[in-house]
Amino acid sequence: MKFLVLGTLEVWDGQNRVTLPSTRHQRVLAMLLLTPGAVVPVSKLVEATWDDEPPATATKQIQNCVSALRGRLGDTECQVIATDGRGYRVAVTEDQLDLLCFTRRIATARVLAAAGEPAEAVLEMRSALRLWRGPALDGLGTAALTARARRLDEQRLDALEQCVDWQLALGEHREVADELVELVTEHPLRERPHAQLMLALTRCGRQAEAIEVFHRLRERLAEELGVDPGAEVRELYERVLRGEVDLSPPVSAVREPGSAPAPRPGPAAPEPPRLDRAVQELVMVITRQWTAEAEVRSLNRPEPVPLRWSETRRQVAAVAAAPPYGRSAEDPDRPMPSGGLTDLFARFRQVPARQLVVLGGPGAGKSVLAILFTLGLLADHRPGEPVPVLFSLASWNPHREHIHRWLARMLVQEYPGLANTAVYGRDAATRLVVESRVLPVLDGLDEIPPGLRAAAIDALDRAVAGDRPLVVTCRSEEYELAADQAGAILARAAVVEIEPVALEDAVDFLTARRRVGEERWQPVIDHLRRRPGGALAQSLRTPLMIDLARTAYAHPSTVPAELCDPARFGDRAAIEGHLLDAYLPAVYASWPEPPLRHERPVPARAYDVDHAERWLAFLARHLNRTRTHDLAWWRLDRAVPRPVGGLLLGMPAALLFWITGWLAGGPLIGLVYGLFFAAAGCGVHTLGRRPGPLRVELHFRSTATRFLGRFGIGVVIGVSLGLGWSLSAEMIGLLATVFGVGVGLHVWLATPVDVNRVSSPPLVLRNDRIATWAFTLSFMASLGLFYTVAFAFTREIRFVPVLGGTFDLGLACAAGLASGLLGRFLLGNLGGAAYGLAGTVVGGLIFSRAPSLANALTVGALFGLAGGLTVGLARAWGAFTVVRLWLAARGHIPLHLMRFLDDAHRRGVLRQVGAVYQFRHARLEERLAARCGVPPTTRGRGG
Repeated sequence: MKFLVLGTLEVWDGQNRVTLPSTRHQRVLAMLLLTPGAVVPVSKLVEATWDDEPPATATKQIQNCVSALRGRLGDTECQVIATDGRGYRVAVTEDQLDLLCFTRRIATARVLAAAGEPAEAVLEMRSALRLWRGPALDGLGTAALTARARRLDEQRLDALEQCVDWQLALGEHREVADELVELVTEHPLRERPHAQLMLALTRCGRQAEAIEVFHRLRERLAEELGVDPGAEVRELYERVLRGEVDLSPPVSAVREPGSAPAPRPGPAAPEPPRLDRAVQELVMVITRQWTAEAEVRSLNRPEPVPLRWSETRRQVAAVAAAPPYGRSAEDPDRPMPSGGLTDLFARFRQVPARQLVVLGGPGAGKSVLAILFTLGLLADHRPGEPVPVLFSLASWNPHREHIHRWLARMLVQEYPGLANTAVYGRDAATRLVVESRVLPVLDGLDEIPPGLRAAAIDALDRAVAGDRPLVVTCRSEEYELAADQAGAILARAAVVEIEPVALEDAVDFLTARRRVGEERWQPVIDHLRRRPGGALAQSLRTPLMIDLARTAYAHPSTVPAELCDPARFGDRAAIEGHLLDAYLPAVYASWPEPPLRHERPVPARAYDVDHAERWLAFLARHLNRTRTHDLAWWRLDRAVPRPVGGLLLGMPAALLFWITGWLAGGPLIGLVYGLFFAAAGCGVHTLGRRPGPLRVELHFRSTATRFLGRFGIGVVIGVSLGLGWSLSAEMIGLLATVFGVGVGLHVWLATPVDVNRVSSPPLVLRNDRIATWAFTLSFMASLGLFYTVAFAFTREIRFVPVLGGTFDLGLACAAGLASGLLGRFLLGNLGGAAYGLAGTVVGGLIFSRAPSLANALTVGALFGLAGGLTVGLARAWGAFTVVRLWLAARGHIPLHLMRFLDDAHRRGVLRQVGAVYQFRHARLEERLAARCGVPPTTRGRGG
């Protein structure tokens, strides 16, 4: 099945075009295809389907449309259009959707150009442009779809103009001249193609026509916009008049990697500098990232809880930061600045240093405000302004790492494409931070351990002393305590505090999705208005509790009026505890949907409430014990005692080594193999720490040179081992080839092409799984082949035999060195020492060579499998897989943990912060941890 949106919407099943029932069905499908893989709420589908006021049955009609689309697509298992929460998402691959293919080919073309291969870049870009069949989604003109279609059309124009730049740099001015004539006719006010056309015509010897192009552009701009052409176009015009345009541009106009930018042959809009390109792409990708997260968290469903702020009355702001926020001695009655989210944008831009601290109590909405604030700045991003990037501060230790270094590290972790030096240059993330091209929005200063908060505030103040922009959120009491005890404040930052939610705003949010004539919430509303200072009213003063209340009582069968019962809920703590306890049963309840005509059964991913609560409680206890809020899949091994983890990860390979030694040299040799590799593996996995996941992708283009270099290293290793075990020249050649390929293929694991890939738990797991299999299979093949040929064909030459000829010091040193290098590569210095010792003992053992080739092949296969397993379990994904199976067998977590966590994220139980998950709020995490009998530690987190 192929889906086409770059033109009229079309669906093809092989050679047959699939006819869609109506325009309404086409609009629903188009909206889903514009955000492949992301959940599109029904409200967004309604907005895309009807321009005017939607009918009362809009939701039902959308459901019917989806059902009909599944029928036309043959999607009987709901695999293409999946129901996900209260929305739908379409699951398509790059080969199935032309939009994804277009985006990937553009990224590849830009990488080729940056790598000094302009001709290949042009071919790739042209292949991307050929995917277009006309204006995007032509004929589906609702306002919501039209706006998105225009953005796609703009991307096509940008790609075309960039391709023309490359062709002009290659001297292909005749090839692009006619195309540019059509382009300026279609876009008479767009300056860049006019400049390109002037340049192409001049190089074709048609200067008079180039001058006429400029005059027509100037007349149109003056008539329609009242402006003159830009400076670059005017400069090119003057150069044409003076005859100073280079008529034969060198190909070097497209620069080589790492070289200084070469001047363009003309002022046709140059390729943006590498760092500027990183900024531009960050704006787009961060907007997509947090827009998707806001939709998952239902922040705009239908509207977020109104958040209001005012200047804090706490003594935590410096006098220098007071104007225009604070009250002066000359005007003590001046009102405190306050407002909503929109006002906060304006206030932030009025602060001279553009530094802001947002305070609030638990559940006040600080994290929500940080997301909406980031999206608001991105929506109104102005040229020259830094890009807001939102990070959780929980992992920063101010005593160990400067904030700039931490920010650069987090940028690369979150947007790994920034490590691509061919596209963005060296140390792009560091330069973005140091040059103030990013605006850090740091959420959760209170998540840092209490003993580090004052030091963190002081470190931030020193780092932003040069008027670097910054936004920080923190719980009010924690920030005030740090200021009172250590005098730690941000000297140039305005400090505002989120106010409690107004009573009527809470009522509006609770009843926003109430049906006509529904009165379930009326007793609660009456109670709140009669007792504005009562326990229930006090509980519903934070966005967290208001949202929990609406979720807990969302279903028509629930009775919100029970919250007014003083016998059951006599104080605020009882009400809030009840809402926290009722949250998971509400979000995991499987309410039966009403039958729809033509609706097929939806294979929902259902989880039993009791199981879900038990699994989440275990994970909450794990986070509580490890004193972190970040639920990272690669740290799951910390959920088991270290000795148990060491046995789980060290014994499987040790057992295989034991069997290998037994078959090769008898029970005693097997015992030595097993004991020493068990001691090495279990000891390293118990006492050491393995590296984190690799954020890489498979790339084959432009890797030949690096592959040959790595291949040479593998050849040296293979030759050395062959000579050490006295193998024939043919066997040494075979070993050299296999080791060369095994070491060389690792160059195909490269950083992502660009920053458009945002880190997420599934993506990081998938990348590390690729790396793990690559390492495992390459070492398995290399080590297995080596042991086979050494066991079968060694000439049994001894170098330094000792212990009555049962041990050779020469072989022991060679094996120990190889094993130590492998262990250090996998698990650092401790791994190098442990595996080096084991390899020394095992490698020096002397026993007869294989009695037959079949025996050698069997033993070699087992040795390769044991070595590969050692490598695999030393990687993050390998260790995660073993520990996950162990914990699932004990009932602590589900077998398919990542699927469960992704589902919990979509239900709103978890939130995604880069490559990790977090519970939506610390109070929910602490409540779940307490169910396991573990009192929560004193850690804070903003809400």
